[in-house]
Amino acid sequence: MRPASAGPLAPARLPRPLALPDFPWDSLHPYRARAAEHPDGVVDLAVGTPVDPTPGIAQAALAQAADAPGYPTAVGTSRLRGAFIRWMARRRAVPGLTSEEVLPTIGSKESVALLPLQLGAGPGDLVLHPRTAYPTYDVGARIAGAVPVPVDTDADPESWDVDNQARVSMVWLNSPGNPDGHVLGVEQMARVVAWARARGAVVASDECYAELAWEEPWASSAVPSLLDPQVAGPQGRSGLLVLYSLSKQSNLAGYRAAFLAGDPVLVSAVTEVRKHAGLLVPAPVQAAAAAVLDDEVHVEAQKALYRARRETLLEATDAVGLVNDPQSVAGLYLWLSGPPSMSAYDMVGAFAELGIVVAPGDFYGQAGVGRVRMSLTGTDERVAAATARLRTSQAADLFRS
Repeated sequence: MRPASAGPLAPARLPRPLALPDFPWDSLHPYRARAAEHPDGVVDLAVGTPVDPTPGIAQAALAQAADAPGYPTAVGTSRLRGAFIRWMARRRAVPGLTSEEVLPTIGSKESVALLPLQLGAGPGDLVLHPRTAYPTYDVGARIAGAVPVPVDTDADPESWDVDNQARVSMVWLNSPGNPDGHVLGVEQMARVVAWARARGAVVASDECYAELAWEEPWASSAVPSLLDPQVAGPQGRSGLLVLYSLSKQSNLAGYRAAFLAGDPVLVSAVTEVRKHAGLLVPAPVQAAAAAVLDDEVHVEAQKALYRARRETLLEATDAVGLVNDPQSVAGLYLWLSGPPSMSAYDMVGAFAELGIVVAPGDFYGQAGVGRVRMSLTGTDERVAAATARLRTSQAADLFRS
């Protein structure tokens, strides 16, 4: 019990602000409300959340593993690790991974947000990320107390505006990119790796859209991985980490099934943190993930659905004068620009008048100003509805410069 003579209690020191940006999706509320007034219902193409059924093989594996009274291990089952290793060799041209070089994670967004912290980045460290980027790269640096710095990962890293004396701890790549759909070739990634290694920085590549390439040369050959031997060079996987998710290729977003792979020293460091924090992928989810990794039929079927939706939406947006970024050749989105007179939010408003919700490019950094992101994750019926609305005279008037 406090003595009666004691002074006033000191104010609580926590929580301390983390200097996080405003959550961008909150700004879409009025546009969503307007779109919802459309008599034929809203078509929400703002968020890349899968809408097609989870593959039956995943559901069956999940059910069969549902009797799971004990705690799963942080490193995952040998069955799961083996399935991912085989998949990386088969689909990503990354041979020879070992069990010590792979780790299951609870979705890949978790790693995007927490990897700098898990690796020990902190105040004074710079975390570089693509200048047109998913906001969580920025947020992850801030959570760790580091400084996020946008750079043009499509360009020669020697052109980046980063002081040679700066303490760069991490460089994020995202290929295929969200939102822009850009793909980094082997030569460009190798340049980034060499630049980062000269500064003692880790390179982490978010590759969750790698199976969704639409144009050549990537449509008929694998989108390059950071762990490709042609990229990694003689030093192998030293200082390199790759993230991959089953959310997009296998409609497992609700399962939260993803992986981290690469340098065993870095993987071990992340594993230790995850053990202490209890970040464990549920055992039934691990079983489902292993099942889908060994099956490619469902992936090809899902890719065909997205390809058809992409072509339909490209034709419809082109008809009203919107232009997809010519380098947007992969991924789950169109990256559209409109008349010079229209800002991104002007275009979001025009789409909302048609009952369609899209995301302003401003969400993805200064380089996204003047563009909107349109997701391919609508059902065939909703994509058809959006297409019909974009082919009306109302749409032509809304997007007229």
